[in-house]
Amino acid sequence: MSLPSPAILFAGIVFGLIGLVAFNYGRKNILVGPMVTGVALMVFPYIVSQTWAVYLVGLGLCGLLYFWRE
Repeated sequence: MSLPSPAILFAGIVFGLIGLVAFNYGRKNILVGPMVTGVALMVFPYIVSQTWAVYLVGLGLCGLLYFWRE
């Protein structure tokens, strides 16, 4: 098994931090949507292995988080 590319590592860190902030925001304001989206942002880089797919899913989840805010 080879190591992931630097682009995947960078995306995992960035989307993980965004997910952590979204999860904490949802937890403090008792909002399920941001909490679930935050967990998804933190977990999906471990599941998706293609670079383009990591960025596509991450941006999609960030867009969902943006439009799902209250």
